[in-house]
Amino acid sequence: MNALLEKIESVVGRAQVLRGEDVTARRMDWISGAPCRAGAIVRPASTAELADIMALCHEAHQPVVTHGGLTGLVHGAEASSDELVISLERMTTIEDLDPIGGTLTVQAGAPLQAVQEAAEAAGMQFALDLGARGSCTIGGNIATNAGGVRVIRYGMMRQQVLGLEVVLADGTVVSSMNYMLKNNAGYDLKQLFIGSEGTLGIVTRAVLRLRPPEGAIHTALVASSDFAALTGLLQHLRHVLDERLGAFEVMWQSYYDLLTVESKRHAPPLPTGFPFYALIESLGGKATESAHSFETAIASAFEAGLISDAAIAHSEQQRHRLWAIREDIEGVLSHTAPQFTFDISLPIADMESYVQSLERAVHERWPAARVLVFGHLGDGNLHITIGTGYQDTETRHAVEALVYEPLTNLGGSVSAEHGIGLDKRDYLQLSRTVEEIALMRTLKQALDPKGLLNRHKVLPGDAC
Repeated sequence: MNALLEKIESVVGRAQVLRGEDVTARRMDWISGAPCRAGAIVRPASTAELADIMALCHEAHQPVVTHGGLTGLVHGAEASSDELVISLERMTTIEDLDPIGGTLTVQAGAPLQAVQEAAEAAGMQFALDLGARGSCTIGGNIATNAGGVRVIRYGMMRQQVLGLEVVLADGTVVSSMNYMLKNNAGYDLKQLFIGSEGTLGIVTRAVLRLRPPEGAIHTALVASSDFAALTGLLQHLRHVLDERLGAFEVMWQSYYDLLTVESKRHAPPLPTGFPFYALIESLGGKATESAHSFETAIASAFEAGLISDAAIAHSEQQRHRLWAIREDIEGVLSHTAPQFTFDISLPIADMESYVQSLERAVHERWPAARVLVFGHLGDGNLHITIGTGYQDTETRHAVEALVYEPLTNLGGSVSAEHGIGLDKRDYLQLSRTVEEIALMRTLKQALDPKGLLNRHKVLPGDAC
């Protein structure tokens, strides 16, 4: 590896190849905090530099792992001592913003929040939003097809990308920097790389879709007495607010109670004791008119028996306080450690029975365990935290089986928005058919025949 690193240093400079303690001082990911174990970390500043690096790695049969903001939850950025990390931390330039065409061109290492702020400064918005906005990067968002809190209105990251530039395993640069909403000239190659978790190519630049600003934002936290009322509320708001419904985030009682009364991390806007709490957001329209429309929608839901209590934010500060409860993942993790976290999707109609069955199964095996549930219910995505008091491999596998195996019969997915990585690789077959996995292998073999890119990730039982 040393001979290869010397060649790479001639491309990026000695200071941009980190070794030894400079590597282990960095963490592997956000949730574990474990040190990086890679043989070295290489920090290119451009697509051209990365292309030269990958050509050298390809010649030397050197495997690599790409690092962005390291906010993933499935060990997709884990690297071993015989692998190199390619960090895109120097590739953060916002190259161009076209408010008329509604596009923003950016390097893959730019943080999501920087892109949001650049769009806002130009009188536009970038629609993707998630709690890790200050740390996660555009390249990571693309590689994992990130979702976030506004999927119900704007869709996943896939819907925000118009064009990509990608470096393949052999150093070939595929520049598909499309700026148009309509382009049916052959295969849409960018789709190969969105959600591929760095296993097919390394995203270096992107053309992102911008949209008009949202206008007025109205937010409320409401409580529902049962799941039928909760889903009835979702349907009611879909009809009344239509496309203005921007978020429908739900917290099960155990989640809400932990972060308010039990931990005292947040003052409870509503009393505890209700089985479900929904954070609702309406986007768009003039402030006065849309506020009246939003309050009317909440009032009509009360009259229909869909809401038992509600707190409407009347200032930006109040709005942030409501969202702080929903986004306090750090609080959840600190009060349930050691724990296992899950990101799944399933039909909304099956969520209540699924969660009830899971809670029973967990408590039968670990009576003192905690099961916390919240998520983007409006788009079928639940986040589950289970703290059993143990974190050994046997317990982990037992908990994973309880969470994942029922999803097959429900037509659900073991990963809604965080990807597969290493953690879910052996469960991919629960959500994908044999034929689908075979086609994935064909794509991997075609684009990375030496298995150099993020090897061992995504595909089960595969050396690549």
